[in-house]
Amino acid sequence: MRIFPIVIFLAWSAQAAAAGSLMSTAQGLFKPIPLTPPALPGNAATPAKLALGKMLYFDPRLSASHAISCNSCHNVGLGGVDAEETSIGHRWQRGGRNAPTVLNAVFNTAQFWDGRAKDLEEQAGGPMLNPIEMASPHAHVAAQLAGIPGYVTAFQRAFPGESDPVTLQNAQKAIAVFEATLITPDAPFDRFLRGDAAALSPVQTAGLQLFITKGCAACHNGINVGGDKYAPFGVVEKPGAELLPPGDKGRFMVTKTPGDEYVFRVPTLRNIALTAPYFHTGRAWDLRQAVAVMGVSQLGAQLTADEIDKVTAFLDSLTGEQPKIVYPQLPPGVASTPQPQP
Repeated sequence: MRIFPIVIFLAWSAQAAAAGSLMSTAQGLFKPIPLTPPALPGNAATPAKLALGKMLYFDPRLSASHAISCNSCHNVGLGGVDAEETSIGHRWQRGGRNAPTVLNAVFNTAQFWDGRAKDLEEQAGGPMLNPIEMASPHAHVAAQLAGIPGYVTAFQRAFPGESDPVTLQNAQKAIAVFEATLITPDAPFDRFLRGDAAALSPVQTAGLQLFITKGCAACHNGINVGGDKYAPFGVVEKPGAELLPPGDKGRFMVTKTPGDEYVFRVPTLRNIALTAPYFHTGRAWDLRQAVAVMGVSQLGAQLTADEIDKVTAFLDSLTGEQPKIVYPQLPPGVASTPQPQP
């Protein structure tokens, strides 16, 4: 009669040891998102700069048409994306790639799918000047902002001591400071990494085990579960042209290095359940489909339906606390403020 408690205890001990081993392995591969935003090197955050960056992020007047803001394509309420295969830009043009999430982008090693921007500050200027996206000529951005009295005051507060603070570069600095605050801490996986074994459900725990043992964590690791390296799409088997169009050669278009053909920055998997559609083409709307494709193309593994379900359940645990943003009051223009371009 007394043997059953012993058996139960031994079984529980074995399960606890296995869970502890998995947690230890995970803690070596991943890091939790910090509870406070990180500092940007060479771009100190101040309340005035943060307030300015927040206004600029939501202001469509940074675009030539006055219709497109940073938030249009990186919507804070949609997981930092726009729920489009490719984003709608100036005069209804379509961008060439799916908009990556802005949430936790501060932890990426570089920005954009091809890594052409080294940090958030450099990234912030790209869409403003891109003729397909916001289509504002370089000189127009500063002229537009300088034509709004409230912005002149805001730039003076954010960049005190500068004789001419209303510049595109300072706008990029302020936007970067705001974007650095868009982090999503305290996901169930973060709590697991901090030692709470009960933070993940049994199926999520099984999914994490598969995520590691199948090889997903070889590329998707670190604080952002991705975002810190480059990899070819189709290591083992190239996906079809719908997901990997031959005309988009990825990082090769930046480096011109033959080995970089069809190489892309590994995307973060943080909040992945919120950021459909997937891949740089935005052609996969089902997270389970994306998991299956990655198994075949990157790992050479035909995952079973049960394995896909478990890995997908683990990915759900990467959804963190979403930023709580109060929409800013934007400074009004005056009669002399530059008008929108058709």
